[in-house]
Amino acid sequence: MKPLTKSRFKLGLECPNKLFFTSKREYADQRMDDSFLEALAKGGFQVEALARLHYPNGVFIDTANYEYDRATDLTRIYLEKETVSIYEAAFGHEGLFIRTDILSKKGNHIKLIEVKAKSFDPDDEYLFLGKRGSIKSGWKSYLFDLAFQKYVAQQAFPQFTFEAYLMMADKTKTAKVDGLNQLFRIPKNGNPRTDVVTGISSIDEIGGSVLSEINVDRLINGIITGEYSYFDNLNFEQSVELFKKAYQENKYLNWPTQFGSCKNCEFKTTKEQEKEGLKSGFKYCFKKQHQWADKDFDRPNAFEIWNFRGKNLMEENRLLMDDLTEEEINIKVEPGKLSASERQWLQIQKAQQNDDTVFVLREELKQEMGKWQYPLHFIDFETSTVALPFTKGRRPYEQVAFQFSHHQLNEDGSVEHKSQYINNSPGEFPNFEFARALQKALSKDQGTIFRFAAHENTIVNAIIAQLISSSEADAHELISFLKSISTATKDNVEQWVGDRSMVDLNKVVKDYYYNPLTKGSNSIKAILPASLNTSSYLQEKYSKPIGTINVSSTNFEPGHIWLRKDGGAILNPYKMLPPLFDGWSMLELENTISELEGIADGGAALTAYAKLQYTDMDQQERAEITSALLKYCELDTLAMVMVYEHFKYDLVAD
Repeated sequence: MKPLTKSRFKLGLECPNKLFFTSKREYADQRMDDSFLEALAKGGFQVEALARLHYPNGVFIDTANYEYDRATDLTRIYLEKETVSIYEAAFGHEGLFIRTDILSKKGNHIKLIEVKAKSFDPDDEYLFLGKRGSIKSGWKSYLFDLAFQKYVAQQAFPQFTFEAYLMMADKTKTAKVDGLNQLFRIPKNGNPRTDVVTGISSIDEIGGSVLSEINVDRLINGIITGEYSYFDNLNFEQSVELFKKAYQENKYLNWPTQFGSCKNCEFKTTKEQEKEGLKSGFKYCFKKQHQWADKDFDRPNAFEIWNFRGKNLMEENRLLMDDLTEEEINIKVEPGKLSASERQWLQIQKAQQNDDTVFVLREELKQEMGKWQYPLHFIDFETSTVALPFTKGRRPYEQVAFQFSHHQLNEDGSVEHKSQYINNSPGEFPNFEFARALQKALSKDQGTIFRFAAHENTIVNAIIAQLISSSEADAHELISFLKSISTATKDNVEQWVGDRSMVDLNKVVKDYYYNPLTKGSNSIKAILPASLNTSSYLQEKYSKPIGTINVSSTNFEPGHIWLRKDGGAILNPYKMLPPLFDGWSMLELENTISELEGIADGGAALTAYAKLQYTDMDQQERAEITSALLKYCELDTLAMVMVYEHFKYDLVAD
């Protein structure tokens, strides 16, 4: 009998119908569960290795995932000891199975400690519960996960008392030594769960931990007893029994579809997967619950609408764009630009009319572009937040800026990949060298600087704060430069607007331009291929080798051609990039990492950077990853140049 594990329980909380599709090889799973990538992206293996040092000399239940009986038997043997710490302790009870990160037993009392690569402020009185007393949505999955662990463990060993804790990075703590993040490494081809090499044997050696425990037992008990619920119509124990029965009996629960959950469902298929014979769980649900025919899945639907919440469309079974009216949108006009609601309705109208033509507020866009000063500078940052700080005095999850690309577009139309920066050396805190390189790149003229979305401005603000508390000799000069190209974020005590504050090209797109080929996405990875498919100027120019069209490159040969076709269809340039590592393409890696909580666009680069930082590898592999990162970032800024050229030559030209 296959047990309901805690990962399956968490999946059921996302959507009970998913229990029917999981573990079935015939159903596609776009999440592509890869523990190595997740551990790298979120720093989980480091946090867990450090957490174990809080309970030294523990025993590790090192069994395969499917060896349920062996794992529980070994755990039972160790629990016979009066005092013991166990890593990956296993408990089973009547078709339920869990592992807990750290268990600490003294007498008949047991602490269950769930380790999370997440930060918290211990002084926040509303950390888990909002002011109205309900569990905050960002913590629900963590707390219900821990509740499931305590429930199963308590059922398995009623003679013991169990108390539930979370252990996470503490925002109020700082590293006491340099190089803390390099003390936990994965050997080449190692398993981050079992093979982490720890460079210390005691927390005392590093002057204290940046992790802290927080007792959440009262909340966990409230979940188990039904004081807090995940679903309005099910308490905790009912959820456990329902999920167990459905999973073990291979039963489709026909749980009502929910807009947010269905929009992000991982059990969808690509065209290629369908050709390979894989099935779609998403289609199964919508055929069963919404009577969609095969043709309906190729029609525009409400899930594609940018920043749309769905309202009551599920209940009313009006999810196809042909069924939508202005009443769903509640249009609010903002003079001089496209409001969010106008943009949504424009997308619906275009879909209903089968109209793929671009919409542009021509005069408004032309007026905005008239403010920009040559030469134009396009920049993109790649960054990471690490759980364990690089240097002494830094806090967990401070921003680390390890790479930028910089394209310059001159008034004569020539395009230069003007400069780039990357730090691929393990254990180095790169932010201040990054800032110096950026200053050198952008201080030669007063040309307009462009970013795409808010990220670059946020990072500049973070580096300013780090410089303020630093002892760098040129801190004042660097701060002055960084303020000149940025705007203070709202949470900053000091407010400023730099005289060359970066123009957000993503906001320009949202305000004045809509391309139906993006299907509502405003990511540069959607805007670029849509622009290439729309723009006669881009098609003419970039179908030629870059060396012949006055476009310089640092990472691509002069013969490289950006616009290529396959069977008449223009290829997405991002699909032409080399794999980052282990055969993962950029888009595959980006899509996988974006499924992880708290990681948005840019996840592919930060994961590659994490591998450069924490995994032992030879110089050839390090060089290959570095080369792929440089090409990836160069394309991001060239994509911005192409969007600008599309605007100038196709949309606002007289």
